[in-house]
Amino acid sequence: QVQVVESGGGLVQAGGSLRLSCTASGSDFSINSMAWYRQAPGKQRDLVAEISSGETTNYADSVKGRFTISRDSAANTAYLQMNSLKPEDTAVYYCKVKIVRRGFLSTYWGQGTQVTVSS
Repeated sequence: QVQVVESGGGLVQAGGSLRLSCTASGSDFSINSMAWYRQAPGKQRDLVAEISSGETTNYADSVKGRFTISRDSAANTAYLQMNSLKPEDTAVYYCKVKIVRRGFLSTYWGQGTQVTVSS
């Protein structure tokens, strides 16, 4: 079994910054990709940013130039640096990890971390 744990959420004023962390733990697996999604109340869960095993990145248009995703492969950890935060960034942020174990691809989600941006 693989566990995914996020941290780093909180309350911040508009224009401020936060850094989210996501760590996958377990045994006998390798990480294929890691991604951050977010879900605001009453809305669907949307992709924010993703990073592949080769460190290719992809961002939602709404966060380009403000958010940066990175990873520490040795620590099975991904980060989301969020700058110039806006009230519309308020949401629960979820980490999604795709892993390969014994030739099979599986997806795991974290429990989410709340990010609230006040105006």
